[in-house]
Amino acid sequence: MRPLDPPKRLLLGPGPSMVAPRVYQAMSKPVVGYLDPYCFQVIEEIQAGLRNVFGTKNELTIPISGTGSAGMETAVANFAEPGEKFAVFVNGFFSERINEMARRQGAQIVRLEKPWGEIFDDAEAREFIQRERPRVVAYVQAETSTGAFQPGKAICEAAHEADALVIADCVTSLGGMPVEVDATGIDIAYSCSQKCLSCPPGLSPVTVSPRAWKRLESRTTPVQSWYLDLKLLEAYYKGHKYHHTVPISMLYALHEGLSLVEEEGLEKRWERHRRNHLALVAALEKMGLAMHVAQGRRLWTLNTPRVPHGIDDMNIRKRLLDGHGIEILGGFGPLAGKVFRIGLMGSSSTEENVALLADALGKALAAERSQAARS
Repeated sequence: MRPLDPPKRLLLGPGPSMVAPRVYQAMSKPVVGYLDPYCFQVIEEIQAGLRNVFGTKNELTIPISGTGSAGMETAVANFAEPGEKFAVFVNGFFSERINEMARRQGAQIVRLEKPWGEIFDDAEAREFIQRERPRVVAYVQAETSTGAFQPGKAICEAAHEADALVIADCVTSLGGMPVEVDATGIDIAYSCSQKCLSCPPGLSPVTVSPRAWKRLESRTTPVQSWYLDLKLLEAYYKGHKYHHTVPISMLYALHEGLSLVEEEGLEKRWERHRRNHLALVAALEKMGLAMHVAQGRRLWTLNTPRVPHGIDDMNIRKRLLDGHGIEILGGFGPLAGKVFRIGLMGSSSTEENVALLADALGKALAAERSQAARS
């Protein structure tokens, strides 16, 4: 086989984001065994860093070996039980994925739906939960398919009144926007390593509240996934009992990514993402592009401008990739061909990258319109 020579890209899509240089350096460190005392030292420091970015004191806060979907399946497989009511707030692709995972666990699914890009207001969230009285409620805080941010406090308050647990998908918010697990009342949250934490794909941080852990301990049916069984994983992370071979180089990566968060300061990091998001939106609107998600409901980390009438989004994305080495992606599902998905996450969220993208996108749109006029 020939040596690897991947192209240089500026990753401004919905993920992965640019990997911080120090993270690459950390991954080159010597590998140790999964039961080595040094491995557990790294894990303990990662747990402390994750508690900081999640905004939680939960003891069970761990890096699951797998991508963000592994975190999602961990949450669903451990807390969805056959025949029990599982409520999902559905307003995008990833809430649909939660729904499908819960269905496969045999849960009784109930749904409250909104068009992709809209969010649920407090009153309708409360009414839905009070009416259905589910055992588990799931919502996507940061919907990667739409660019919408769903506040969760009202959802969590109503769920707790109904004695339900709350699962929140924080894949595109953790490290880039306030997640605030404890203040919001979230019981189980999960994310990933490759977005706002500036690491490669491969780990999914998960945090579980004492309330959720108590529910898990009283579960009467076995968790269907052996690999993602939180009781078995807790025995490894806390009891140092062999479960699986953790990806130690990825643990090094996450450790360094969390060190970068600590050095920058979490609130300063949030502000950087907010500032660059606003600068990008201003640049897009100056080009005449409208945003799909209403102001005040947008992610700072994932932006979804609408594709202008008469423009093929794939042609624009090809011009950006071929001419400038910049990756953005388009919409899918009901938003296919209708929006661009532009990520400003972690190391990708810089003033320089906003300026580079705005210039390149403006040129690509002009060239596409000029070509269309000649046709």
